[in-house]
Amino acid sequence: MAWLSMVFTTYLFVFYFLPLVLASYHAVDHLSRRVGASSSGTCLALNALLVVASYLFYGWWNPWFILLMLGVTVVNYVCGRIIGQPGISRRLSFWVATFAVVVSLGTLGFFKYFMFLEINLNQALAWLGAGPVHVLEITLPIGISFYTFHALSYTLDVHHGTAPPVRSFLDFACYIALFPQLVAGPIIRYNTVADQLVSRTHTLEKFSSGVTLFILGFAKKILLANAMGRVADAAFGAQSLSAPDAWFGALAYTLQIYFDFSGYSDMAVGLGRMIGFEFLKNFDSPYKAENITDFWRRWHISLSTFLRDYLYIPLGGNRGGAVRTYFNLIVVMLLGGLWHGANWTFVAWGAYHGVLLAWERFQGKRSAYQRSPRPVRVAATFVLVVISWVLFRAATLHEAVTYLGAMLGQGGSGSGMLLIPALLYTRGTLVFMAVALLIVAWPTQAHDWSREITWPKAVVVHPLFCLSLMVMFSQSFNPFLYFQF
Repeated sequence: MAWLSMVFTTYLFVFYFLPLVLASYHAVDHLSRRVGASSSGTCLALNALLVVASYLFYGWWNPWFILLMLGVTVVNYVCGRIIGQPGISRRLSFWVATFAVVVSLGTLGFFKYFMFLEINLNQALAWLGAGPVHVLEITLPIGISFYTFHALSYTLDVHHGTAPPVRSFLDFACYIALFPQLVAGPIIRYNTVADQLVSRTHTLEKFSSGVTLFILGFAKKILLANAMGRVADAAFGAQSLSAPDAWFGALAYTLQIYFDFSGYSDMAVGLGRMIGFEFLKNFDSPYKAENITDFWRRWHISLSTFLRDYLYIPLGGNRGGAVRTYFNLIVVMLLGGLWHGANWTFVAWGAYHGVLLAWERFQGKRSAYQRSPRPVRVAATFVLVVISWVLFRAATLHEAVTYLGAMLGQGGSGSGMLLIPALLYTRGTLVFMAVALLIVAWPTQAHDWSREITWPKAVVVHPLFCLSLMVMFSQSFNPFLYFQF
């Protein structure tokens, strides 16, 4: 049942889990200061509370998933401690780091891609006339892609000397399991929160800012992402579409995925502020990008910087000549697409972006595209991104090709085409889409707008939260899109 799911946009989280955690957290903080505990001692107690709360949050879906996350945590903690020992040789450090990478990525690969490999093997066997092979039925643990990357970034940063080795296992477990960013990011680098794990401040201003940002993200998800999701589902589920209807559905999904994921990121950063943490911004008006390179500087920033620092640069970056640079870009985006899911559609989505990035690098500033006025560049980039989201949304490559064909006017015919406009172009849909597009173009983003709270802002966000709660109770369950990744 929907109400049993531990998602930010359910009343189980909003009315029970979150108030209980916040009340306990700040009670412990107040009590520690009353008894004169040191800052590090206070943070240790608070981190212990957060570990318990985060494991409860994560185990709500499946308690067995906790053991898997704990195993990844222990391996990377021990490896980090070994690497951080004074006088350790560079060779030994390399092999210990390699062990952590193999174990972590091996765990991720097994749970995320085993069924994908088995399905494709059986398809190949069927083509050869052989029978299928069934080995195991694997359930994908929620959030495994995110907490694995958290753990890996720590071990690799300690190996490269860009992050200090953590001393307390409790602090490291808190970093990995911290419930605001546990199941759908953003990907928090350890060196950005290392100091906050041992000492952080709690002020009314920071708490108010966090509450405001949480409400804004909550409203993005409930009021906009879910409304656009219904339109996208109707379009992508149709048997045949006219070109305008197909483009409208693709636009709806483009807005859905942005408000769904940026809304989650806003809520995660807001929750972090409520408990004294400051996480980096994960979105920077991506649909205002002037080209695909600029888009990836603005979209899912924590992932794009992770891929840059831990994959693109180790592959050689742009240091091996033009051809090698193009190759590296395409490989990185292919793997980035595969990270999103075990499906050929994600591989195709990654290849699409990789080719566009390589083409932009090849063209440089010589192309008419780059010499065009900024509004033209932004509009052209937006269209390219809308097309890419069709690959991301479709269940199979065949469905993606069919939908793209509909966008080009090859959507076929049928009586069903006459019914689709009645589902897509309702008054409510058009209003919500207009509001969504207005917010996309708005110069101020929620992450920055919420930093300083004034009475006029409070007058805006409190009714907005009440409205979002009322709509939440009237909606069917709609999980965050990025939970599946």
